[in-house]
Amino acid sequence: MRGQLDKKLERKFRELAMRRFGYGKGALSKALEEAVGRWILAVESEQFSFEGDPVEAIDGLLSDLDVDAVKLQHEAGKIWALRSLKNVSR
Repeated sequence: MRGQLDKKLERKFRELAMRRFGYGKGALSKALEEAVGRWILAVESEQFSFEGDPVEAIDGLLSDLDVDAVKLQHEAGKIWALRSLKNVSR
């Protein structure tokens, strides 16, 4: 898994992870697993509710766009590719 954090947030996370789990190998991994685990529990416990047809909801969100579905799909693919390439080491 890869991701990026704001530099200040990352620095604080590293500092607290090492305080809690020590300065040895694996401290960051342990802290990250704990943080992600807590986030998952919090999100899963949230109440998600949606009434109505999800296709109509999406159609309503996209109604202001003056683009056909094929062009929109191609643009989404380009955006996805550019974002994916940002996380690839060169």
